[in-house]
Amino acid sequence: MRETIQFDNHLGIIGWLGGGRWGVERYLYIVHRVAGLGILLFFMMHIFESSVRIFGPESWNTAMDVLEHPVFKFGEFVLYCGFAFHALNGLRLILIELGFAFAVGKAEEPVYPYRSSLNVQRPLMIVVMVIAAVVILAGGMNIFVLH
Repeated sequence: MRETIQFDNHLGIIGWLGGGRWGVERYLYIVHRVAGLGILLFFMMHIFESSVRIFGPESWNTAMDVLEHPVFKFGEFVLYCGFAFHALNGLRLILIELGFAFAVGKAEEPVYPYRSSLNVQRPLMIVVMVIAAVVILAGGMNIFVLH
């Protein structure tokens, strides 16, 4: 007979959002998933918006006029932030999952807190997030200042 272990969640949704002992990596996990869902939502909206073209040029021009509103300009920036973060964090995850030596660190005894996570993966995370911030700032300049 197999024994099952039950873990009690006394913190509820706050415990899920708080990350507990996982720290920053847990927040990156949540933001990565939310960004992916946001990109999926954009693709579905884009397909709907593009399909308006079959109703004729008047419908198309009306839809394009609506999309010129400043709210959609801000939405475009949020979408760009999601793309930039999701892409760069995804590259970081690929490097870690495929086991590149500079991204994972040396093999060691798995005792928490994991030294390879703190000494190798966290600096990689910081570098990638700084690059993402620079890319997002450049995109924001392009969207809001240069246009």
